[in-house]
Amino acid sequence: MIIKLVSGALPQRATESSSGFDVALLEATTFDKPAGHVYLCRTGISLAVPRNIDCQLRARSSLCKYGLLLANGVGTIDSDYRGEILVPLVSWAGKPVALPAGARVAQLVFTYLVPAVRFVAIDKLDATSRGAGGFGHTGVI
Repeated sequence: MIIKLVSGALPQRATESSSGFDVALLEATTFDKPAGHVYLCRTGISLAVPRNIDCQLRARSSLCKYGLLLANGVGTIDSDYRGEILVPLVSWAGKPVALPAGARVAQLVFTYLVPAVRFVAIDKLDATSRGAGGFGHTGVI
């Protein structure tokens, strides 16, 4: 993977079996605005993602301990994007939270892309036992 490191740290796996590469804050950040405010946090890195690779930016699970979430759930870093990776974090803590520079807040997960998909419009889909059931159709919990 080709990476441009402006400053900060290279993404790293926390363990040999980790599926994601941890991304750290470039600068110390204090999340002190009203709950729901989105902060665009700098990482100091830019990537050249190959065209056949899907690169997703995901929150680290430890963020929830601080009342922080990745604002867009999962981010996609397209192969033609060359800007700095920014981590959009939203605070729901209701109180100030301070994280130091170098705090690992997100992770990059890479997968192969499905070959080019071509959509064909039809009037009706084939029937399945599930049908259109969703959002708890098999029960809650």
